[in-house]
Amino acid sequence: MLITIEVPEKLGRKLRPYQDRLPELLELGLREVQQPSGETLQDVDAILSVLANRPTPEEILAIRPSDEVQARFSELLAQSKAGTISRADESELERYMMLEHFVRLAKAQALQSLGKAE
Repeated sequence: MLITIEVPEKLGRKLRPYQDRLPELLELGLREVQQPSGETLQDVDAILSVLANRPTPEEILAIRPSDEVQARFSELLAQSKAGTISRADESELERYMMLEHFVRLAKAQALQSLGKAE
């Protein structure tokens, strides 16, 4: 589908380097606008906040994604495996995977710390 829009000159200059990724950028922006109260993003922010505030090993081990985040992650993985994932969704999946990697590293370190304390 072809959609033509007029944007202010300043925005046009900012968009020029991304002109081949405009559908992806629009999809990401639309998803953010449509997402009810940013629940998924708030959950991700909460996990990052816990990790940034020097949690105890027990607090780290208690980190769990919300049902909404887990469902979205599973949906994105299924799309990826089926080869039907969009560029925007692929970027979102990569962010979730990076966050999961950080949490796993933190949990491994927490387990190691608890093992040394015994």
